[in-house]
Amino acid sequence: MICDQTERDIEQLRQWIDECAPGRMVFFGGAGVSTESGIPDFRSADGLYAQRYPYPPETMVSRSFFDAHPREFFDFYCDRMLALDAEPNAAHRKLAELEREGTLSAVVTQNIDGLHQKAGSRNVLELHGSVWRNFCMDCGAPYTVEELLALREQSPDGVPHCSKCGAIVKPDVVLYEEPLDDGTVTAAVRAIASADLLVIAGTSLAVYPAAGLIDYFSGDHLAIINRTPTPRDAHADLCIATNVGEVLGY
Repeated sequence: MICDQTERDIEQLRQWIDECAPGRMVFFGGAGVSTESGIPDFRSADGLYAQRYPYPPETMVSRSFFDAHPREFFDFYCDRMLALDAEPNAAHRKLAELEREGTLSAVVTQNIDGLHQKAGSRNVLELHGSVWRNFCMDCGAPYTVEELLALREQSPDGVPHCSKCGAIVKPDVVLYEEPLDDGTVTAAVRAIASADLLVIAGTSLAVYPAAGLIDYFSGDHLAIINRTPTPRDAHADLCIATNVGEVLGY
């Protein structure tokens, strides 16, 4: 049950959204935006990091682990990181609606699931890449995720290899120890810096450099929607501790 103060905070945020000048709202989201679509997050009690694997999940999604143990990486990646049948939830749909109406200028996301695009959002800045894109590490040939899975199924070592040159095909996702894409970061900084309203949702703001991008915000209202406290709560005008879909699903 949502308490009276939370209800008032939700109404205040919705009022800010309704009053926001065209193109002056930016949304910054993390794994908690997709949990209502059935995709587990990382740091909650039942998230990926709480589950037991031969190696810590943080290690298994690092570049050094990918290079040293590609088969184990793909076992984990395909089992735990892919949710290809997931559907957008109320939050994804509302953000797409706000973009169509002209209020929202950009979605900046740490997620790799592609659900914002599936809901209809167009200007989505994917800081950590996307599971839907894959590429050969040698010749650069592109592959869909379905093609990646087919190559893995055909491979005797369980690792997808390029049908053109034989090199490993890597998901276009940013692993630990890898840099973010410069162009995506620049676009995110530009969007956040020009926003009047920044809504941060579903993220612990613990992963850098992505979390540091919000330092570029100097607009009127900063709202954080997250079920647990974040290091930036003291700087926010509103902190709403509930599901993202409950707040934006109107």
